Amino acid sequence: MATTSQIPVTPSIATVRLGHSPNKPRKKAVWQWNIRKMMGNPVMFVVEIGSVITTVLLLKGAAGFKFNLQITLWLWFTVLFANFAEAMAEGRGKAQADTLRKARSETIANRIVPKDQRVEQIPSSKLRAGDLVLVSAGEFIPSDGEIIGGVASVDESAITGESAPVIREAGGDRSAVTGGTRVLSDRIKVKITSNPGETFMDRMIALVEGAER
Repeated sequence: MATTSQIPVTPSIATVRLGHSPNKPRKKAVWQWNIRKMMGNPVMFVVEIGSVITTVLLLKGAAGFKFNLQITLWLWFTVLFANFAEAMAEGRGKAQADTLRKARSETIANRIVPKDQRVEQIPSSKLRAGDLVLVSAGEFIPSDGEIIGGVASVDESAITGESAPVIREAGGDRSAVTGGTRVLSDRIKVKITSNPGETFMDRMIALVEGAER
């Protein structure tokens, strides 16, 4: 029986570790000082303008030097911390997208050839809507689809973050499966319903990569 290539279970968004250099968030925090980017967040824009004003007053030696100094330091700390935290969150999201993309590209599908019903192994990226694939215990579902035969316990933690497996079976409202999830028991026949670039995982990656601060 053909088997899929062995790859690590994809972690959920909540548990993935930052795979980027620690210097990148700092660079992004500095880059955030573009005026157009600042205006995209009205609250932080007001705080940043307030920081500039209090700094000017402090340098001019206005009355209440100690008070102005405290306010200025707190405002600048708030601005820098907010930008740095946002850059860190964005970095983690992009690291998750990289992990999902790697899992997608390394998945091998057991495709059923329509002419003679033999099983051939092909990369999941070559699957098209309407193709039939077999997925056995321990293998990853190569793309979004619908179960047309069999029943299986499926680990969907890579997508939902939920550790408890779910039962998927042919017929009813529990037949839909998502690419990148793992079959834990039995074997199922899946009819692919999405073309490359249209799967749930592809949409998730696009949302993460297309997000702007």
